Amino acid sequence: MTLPALERDLRQADIARLSQRLLAREAFDATRAVDTARRLAAVAAVLRVVDAVPELLFIRRADKDGDPWSGHMAFPGGRHEPHDDSLETTAIRETREELSLDLTQGQLIGRLDDLAPQNPTLPPLIIRPFVAVVAPDVTFVPNVEVAATYWVPLDALRGDTARAEHVLTVNGVRARFPGYRVAEHVVWGLTERIVRQLLSLIDP
Repeated sequence: MTLPALERDLRQADIARLSQRLLAREAFDATRAVDTARRLAAVAAVLRVVDAVPELLFIRRADKDGDPWSGHMAFPGGRHEPHDDSLETTAIRETREELSLDLTQGQLIGRLDDLAPQNPTLPPLIIRPFVAVVAPDVTFVPNVEVAATYWVPLDALRGDTARAEHVLTVNGVRARFPGYRVAEHVVWGLTERIVRQLLSLIDP
C-alpha cells in the first residue's frame, strides 16, 4: 500500500512527468543481444521529495583494492546473482544490502535503458537502471561498501553550471569524461550516463 506522503510526492511535477514518460516508452534491453561473456547488474536511481523539491540519491563507494569502481560516485546496486529472479530483484536486494533501504516500501516507477561500460579495461557488464521514489524521511545504515551518501536536488544537476569534467589516463592516453559535480566529487562514467538519461526524460 502506498503511503499518503508518497502518494503526494508521486504527484510532484517532475516525478509525475518522469513516471508518465517511463511508462510510455520501451526501455532498451541489451540482454536480447547474444553476448554470453557479459554479466548482468542492476542499480537503483532513488528519488525523494523534500518540501516539493525532488532529490536524487548518490553513494560514494568505499576505497577497495581490486575494485574498478573504488571510491567512485555511484547509485546503489551490484551484480545479478543466481538466486535473484529478475534484475529488479537485484536492484532491490543490493540497495537493501548496501544501505538498509527497502525499495519495496517506496514505489518503483520504471527503468531506463540498459548500459555497458565503454572502457575495455572494465568488467564486461550489462547494467539495468531502475527508478524508485521513497518517502522523504527514509534513513540509511550504509554497509562497508559505502563510504558516504548524498541527496542532491534535481535542480542542482540541471544546466551548464552543474556540469564538470573527469580527466583520466587510459592505456597511456589522456581522456576527458563529462560529469556532474556533487559536493567535492565528480559523477562520471556509467553514473553520469544514467543521470543524463534520467534528466532527458524530465526535461526533453
